[in-house]
Amino acid sequence: MIGAIAGDVIGSVHEHRGTKSTAFPLFEHRSRFTDDTVLTIATAHAILTGTPYDTAYRTFGRAYPDAGYGGSFHRWLMSDEPRPYNSFGNGSAMRVSPVGFAFDGIDAVLQEAARSAAVTHDHREGIKGAQAVALAVFMARTGSSRADIRDELVRRFRYDLHRTIDDIRSHYSWSVSCQGSVPHAIVAFLDSTSVESAIRLAVSLGGDADTQAAIAGGIAEAFYGEVPEAIVAGVRERLPADFIAILEAFTRAFPASAAPARPLRRPEADGGTHDNAGDA
Repeated sequence: MIGAIAGDVIGSVHEHRGTKSTAFPLFEHRSRFTDDTVLTIATAHAILTGTPYDTAYRTFGRAYPDAGYGGSFHRWLMSDEPRPYNSFGNGSAMRVSPVGFAFDGIDAVLQEAARSAAVTHDHREGIKGAQAVALAVFMARTGSSRADIRDELVRRFRYDLHRTIDDIRSHYSWSVSCQGSVPHAIVAFLDSTSVESAIRLAVSLGGDADTQAAIAGGIAEAFYGEVPEAIVAGVRERLPADFIAILEAFTRAFPASAAPARPLRRPEADGGTHDNAGDA
């Protein structure tokens, strides 16, 4: 799940910039983890330990209260009697990638993704967004092609995934809803040639950059099988020790990919490494 965390950290400085290019430094001095990482780590912890999702989200969210949560989630987090709040925000999708790595079989992945979402995001679009991302991660790590992933998500969730990032970028605007951000992040993966490429393409939409890059990065890690060491190092140095411990335990328990290496396509889509480097 380091791909999702990398997307969050890299995208963090672009969240309100409206970046419409793939040519940017991967890391800046202000690059940091946000709520996407906190809750992704919480999802992994819940899976590893059997802790209920709502308990894990509240434990980690309260331990890192300034990570940038959306208003509705923050109220849920601090409530004495938290209840789902019928959200269709993309927070359900940004935190779900560990489900796609940890569970086997489409039905199990979809059921667990819904469980992780429903403690807060019990609107059908909130659940749908989480299920789409988790299913994409699962299919990617088990050897499905881009075309098969696209076709399955279109069939199940009716997302429009037949556009390219170049088709979308010029008229895309900020959205923190699942329906307004998740399909576009998935397209960033579908257009990519590497984990780095997927993250850069997601950021280049100019929208909810950290969340969309987290979604694209998580799927891309599952598909390509690894994250470049330079990106891993840049992320790890920005994470607290407890996050690294959970990340390492999860990676040991659930390796990123069982899929064979795939030939790359469209190399011009990758912006390359630059050395000068949503609503929850």
